[in-house]
Amino acid sequence: MPTTVLPIAATAGDVADFTDFANSHPHQPERAETARRRYRTIWISDIHLGTRGCNAQMLIDFLDHVDSQTMYLVGDIIDGWQLRKRFFWPAAHNDVIWRLMKRARRGTRMIYIPGNHDEMFRQFAGLDFGGIQIRRKAIHETADGRRLLVLHGDEFDAITLSHRWLAHVGDAAYNVLMTLNRWVSAVRRRFGMPYWSLSKHAKAKVKNAVAFISRFEEIVAEAAGSRGVDGVVCGHIHTAEMREIAGIAYYNDGDWVEGCTALVEHFDGRMEVIHWADEIAARACDTVVALAA
Repeated sequence: MPTTVLPIAATAGDVADFTDFANSHPHQPERAETARRRYRTIWISDIHLGTRGCNAQMLIDFLDHVDSQTMYLVGDIIDGWQLRKRFFWPAAHNDVIWRLMKRARRGTRMIYIPGNHDEMFRQFAGLDFGGIQIRRKAIHETADGRRLLVLHGDEFDAITLSHRWLAHVGDAAYNVLMTLNRWVSAVRRRFGMPYWSLSKHAKAKVKNAVAFISRFEEIVAEAAGSRGVDGVVCGHIHTAEMREIAGIAYYNDGDWVEGCTALVEHFDGRMEVIHWADEIAARACDTVVALAA
């Protein structure tokens, strides 16, 4: 297998070289088009390719079962912070890149909004690579006429902005928790139990984490309201959510490390958060029932 060189201190040539590599590298075949569930728009973020915590196989399964006219990649797709420390790039991570780029080639409108972990791509905002538009933020108009501001969300994280060293310390602690999360998941798989996230459960139970998430959501919604839009879509905090805050629709598409979620827009403008681990579990249950019938 050839050695993959990922653009951490990226140049336009590095991005083009990586694009060529992803297109030519052997990959897992996609599922048949007829098996796909179709949406008007899909938002995904916080995949963190290049880390062991990334649930790449679950994301591949998601991409093989859904399609859309437009897809937003709402930041932290590649984890440059971790790749600077230790290179980790299994074949499944390349399969994710290949699938995303194939969507752009076959006509899906792809908008990539880099986050803080893949900030090396922010210097290319306004450019297109392989049919993928790189932007700092975007305005999405839903089928029912609402205007949504789309951004990663780290712009409103005071810790990331004001104390970058503290953000990296927090990132290290988070990675320890994610290691524990992988061990728990491995044990559950061994005993045939469905996916469950220890880190997601811990965040939901820790009072300070809950308060931070709530405050983050309020700040993002307030900022969106000041820009004259009807709502906002973001990622960053790894917590999928749909709620109204002071008349502003707040949507967070979650992540593919802990929750394995995506935000989708139906063709009538209705929004929904999809929890893909639940979808896989339901599919497995239906298979067992069908075999028993």
